[in-house]
Amino acid sequence: MGPARPEGEAPSARPPSFPRRAVGVVLGCCTALLGLLYFGTVGVTLGPLLLWPRTRRYALTALTAGVRRLVAVERRRRSAFFGDRFPTRRVSDQRVLRYLAARTYTGLLTSIVVALLGFGIFLAGLLVSGIARGTLSWQELLTQVLLGGVLLFLDVQGLFSLEALDTRLARDCFGPSERELLQQRITELATSRAAVLQAVDSERRRIERDLHDGVQQRLVALAMLLGRARRGGRTPEQADALLEQAHRESQEVLNDLREVAWRVYPTALDNLGLQEALAGVSERCSIPIRMDFGVTVPLPASVETAAYFVVSESVTNAAKHSCATDIFVSVHQHGPVLIVRVEDNGVGGADPAGSGLVGLRSRVGALDGRLYVHSPSGGPTTITAELPCA
Repeated sequence: MGPARPEGEAPSARPPSFPRRAVGVVLGCCTALLGLLYFGTVGVTLGPLLLWPRTRRYALTALTAGVRRLVAVERRRRSAFFGDRFPTRRVSDQRVLRYLAARTYTGLLTSIVVALLGFGIFLAGLLVSGIARGTLSWQELLTQVLLGGVLLFLDVQGLFSLEALDTRLARDCFGPSERELLQQRITELATSRAAVLQAVDSERRRIERDLHDGVQQRLVALAMLLGRARRGGRTPEQADALLEQAHRESQEVLNDLREVAWRVYPTALDNLGLQEALAGVSERCSIPIRMDFGVTVPLPASVETAAYFVVSESVTNAAKHSCATDIFVSVHQHGPVLIVRVEDNGVGGADPAGSGLVGLRSRVGALDGRLYVHSPSGGPTTITAELPCA
């Protein structure tokens, strides 16, 4: 179970190195001996009291108190050497007792395997010494090497399997249960659904404002110009000037309608694909945009749409608020995840709780993706979206 990441920050944690994990395995053997010693002394001492109903509760409380201390040591070992991050919550007495008993058994098996590995290394040293003295024949050497290689493979495989079992035991004890995971998933889906509905309503209100304040006003002005041109008593030159002004106004109306249509849904996504749609964003932006597009395989339509709006909204915000002179857009696929990154050299200070970024986070979250905003005061601003493609 890897480290958890905050919602608004980019991932930065690295998995622990192999030597660090190896030290954690060896320390796990030592803590398993402590568990065996505790169960062999305190457990045996309290055994008769656990059988008597009148003293069972008090004996169980006393036994569990020590078990919790040992389990806390195991939890710190998992966090320090394996990078595990578990939720902070109280685990039931039955669960910690089961965990320590299973962990003690697993740790003792690991101790035996580690001891066999050390014994094998000692025998390998004797074999090398025999070769140096010339007391071994080639047939004996070949037999010993083949047998030692098979045993080494089984020993190492056993260590990896026991370490995986140790990880699963810790996850079952400290991590959320299947029921809790299901409830968490239901909550996430309900939250994302509400956020999507809110984003859709906000988008509808924005489209209404664009049509009312932009297109409608221009159409009113166009109608007035045409009405003035139709009135009598004007010279041909005056009528031509009014018609030319009306023609320019009609072109502006078409541009506004095209802009609104692109912000609702760009038809280039269906006809030409994501790369050409992003090229359209670059052409319409007043700031130079450098594009690094590295996707060579087809993407799901929902992922393409989300990626387009992440770039479009980020570029629009940068052009309006950041005072940037350069924008860099990167779109690459890493395994099953599409990484979209937009970076500008502006003044920074973007508010992750702003309506535009909240809408983007809702759109990305609806696909089980993540949106990270890094915008310190003074810049630069980097917006990164991780979109699952599966």
